[in-house]
Amino acid sequence: MSATPRHPIELLPRATLRLRMGAHDAHYGGNLVDGARMLALFGDVATELLIRCDGDEGLFRAYDSVEFLAPVRAGDYIEVVGEIVKMGATSRTMRFEARKVISARGDLGPSAADALAEPVVVCRASGTCVTPKAEQRLAARPPLIVTAAIVGAETTRAQNPHLPHTAAELGAEAARCLAAGASIVHLHAREDDGRPSQSRELFRAAIAEIRRLAPGLIVQTSTGGAVGMSIDERTQPLTLDGDVRPEMATLNVGSINFGDDVFVNAPRDVVEVARRIRAAGIMAELEIYDLGHLDIVRALLAKGELAPPLHLQFVLGVRGALAASEANLGALVAATRDLPASTTWAVAGVGRHQLALAECAARWGGHARVGLEDNIYLDKGVLAEGSAPLVARIVAAAGAVGRKVATPAEARVLLGLTVEPGA
Repeated sequence: MSATPRHPIELLPRATLRLRMGAHDAHYGGNLVDGARMLALFGDVATELLIRCDGDEGLFRAYDSVEFLAPVRAGDYIEVVGEIVKMGATSRTMRFEARKVISARGDLGPSAADALAEPVVVCRASGTCVTPKAEQRLAARPPLIVTAAIVGAETTRAQNPHLPHTAAELGAEAARCLAAGASIVHLHAREDDGRPSQSRELFRAAIAEIRRLAPGLIVQTSTGGAVGMSIDERTQPLTLDGDVRPEMATLNVGSINFGDDVFVNAPRDVVEVARRIRAAGIMAELEIYDLGHLDIVRALLAKGELAPPLHLQFVLGVRGALAASEANLGALVAATRDLPASTTWAVAGVGRHQLALAECAARWGGHARVGLEDNIYLDKGVLAEGSAPLVARIVAAAGAVGRKVATPAEARVLLGLTVEPGA
């Protein structure tokens, strides 16, 4: 049976039902609705999730837990949400939540009701469904591409002593990240004293070490540099060639408030950087900090300054830009569905949101960036001993939801890159 391909930016399915509890649903005195009604709604949501995931209704095997948290009465409106949180070869673990969004007010009159400012959770559950392999008609999600952002321009050794600075340190950390499961290394450069730099020679030395110690790893250089750098300064890594030419480079498509500073990316400069990336034969990763940045991408596409395939990096949690949350990530992904079908997306969560959003991307079919550039902690209060432990954490999380991790060679195919340098 041939599988139907998915659009690369399709979310791992979530499903929502909203309906009014009628008099026929009331089973007890005081117009109370039987809790079994919530479970029946969870079953309907589970069926929709299986259809969206596998193209088949599948079977509900068992509930792992059920909690009834608040009463439901005839006349109440209930919103039921379900999500797949773990995928096995045939099993799909799901979680469900039923929320009261409108409350009948029989105490005020036979037809009185209140729209609730905050939904009231009335029931939660988790359970497992099964779709036999022979009935799975839809293609599996692509392997997860993990990018390791190992240094950045803002993190300091005072914050985390494991931050690499020198070419030798960057090469060694890249090798550890490759061994942990990363396909891409996102690269900034530092002077020996830790000051951020876009020096062509510093990048040359770092990439040479990465290619020596981590052969096959995709090297992606930053053209963002640090706040306040000129465009000429920021684009120095694009002029590298030969064995140290990067395969990818970041393209910041719009300006944002960046903490107490402003990260300026004027429209004319964005176009100029895009042209320099294209002229160097390098693939752009489009850095998206806000919903409006997607409109800029559409305009650049329309003007021919960008061409498919596109790779989007959603950066969430920078103070002054879009906050880090599943809701915001979902809104960004949903807003990309009119982009070319070859488009791929990844998320980079800042600080404590990094691993949570990376795990969300693993569930939803996207890709993820982790590393000391954006987050210095492995757990609350526990410093990450380099970026490799963060890579290992998301690789484990991907395995828990049935998601394979891409090798560098597989990542090149998924992204539409040319052959590996030197191959």
